[in-house]
Amino acid sequence: MARSNSIPVGRVVEKLDEYFRQNDYAGAKRHLLYWLSEAESLGDGNSVLFLNNELMGLCRKLGEGEQALGFVRKALDRIEKMGIENNVGAATTYLNCATVYKAFERAQDAIRLFEKAKMIYENNLSPQDERLGGLYNNMALAMVDLERFDEADVLYNKAISVMQANENSQPEQAITYLNMATAAEMRYGLEGAQDIISECAEKAMELMDMCKDRTDANYAFVCDKCSSVFGYYGYFLYKKELEQRSRRIYEGA
Repeated sequence: MARSNSIPVGRVVEKLDEYFRQNDYAGAKRHLLYWLSEAESLGDGNSVLFLNNELMGLCRKLGEGEQALGFVRKALDRIEKMGIENNVGAATTYLNCATVYKAFERAQDAIRLFEKAKMIYENNLSPQDERLGGLYNNMALAMVDLERFDEADVLYNKAISVMQANENSQPEQAITYLNMATAAEMRYGLEGAQDIISECAEKAMELMDMCKDRTDANYAFVCDKCSSVFGYYGYFLYKKELEQRSRRIYEGA
């Protein structure tokens, strides 16, 4: 039987989701690296690009900056080699790369790629496409790092508007509201931003509680991510509640 010239992406994603449900990031990374090697050996360019995207995101979550930036460089090089610089798939990669740049204190580099992704998305996607919500939220984070607060406010509100048009987006909306609280603190100081912080935190809690019965890995991850922010702002009981929700999901995987 002739060997396929592409990897089984569906199976790869299914197994990857299993690792994430078990909160096994080390296993997920080994899994992705194995299939990246396979895809490269087969010359499966689309899968190589997909796996570099997954790996840069995973390394970002793990705080492995050097490796994450290495996968960014490989992904951008792959886009150029494939000649797909202006399609939606490339825009998603630009967004992922920009998010890595932002995470490792290269906000100006991030903005450059966010702008490229924004132009492609807005020219090719519906104004309510959930991908635009993610782009606006992440781009706003980089704007805050650069103290471009008015532009960040516009982007955060656009993100919320897009997310509200999509079902089951409450966790993502909650993250955006907490990001808005953090931006207000950076702009006005903790005391000066107290009213904004309280309003955003209350909205985020309401949204997280609307989907408290979810059992998927994404919700568990968002609970983890949000819990520390609530703790920082003094919502200690709610921090504990989110930690318990996350733990129940991972232990039940």
